[in-house]
Amino acid sequence: MTALTVRLPDDKHQRLRALAQSRGTTLNRLIDEMATVMLAEFDAETRFKLRAARGAGQAERALALLDKARRPRTKGSGRL
Repeated sequence: MTALTVRLPDDKHQRLRALAQSRGTTLNRLIDEMATVMLAEFDAETRFKLRAARGAGQAERALALLDKARRPRTKGSGRL
């Protein structure tokens, strides 16, 4: 585990301490949880951007697939 020194204005430090206390946890645990949430959001955004990049330029194909999926089912079409 790594120790990290963070410089915060006194009022922000006190507000974070009060928040931690109101949640029944320590300031260290609160900051760890906040970092976990932010990293999860970053990871999700990164995955979304990668998927968007893979789909770039494929709007026509995507619309064709949607159109195909919306067509009524016909007997013998192989679709259930």
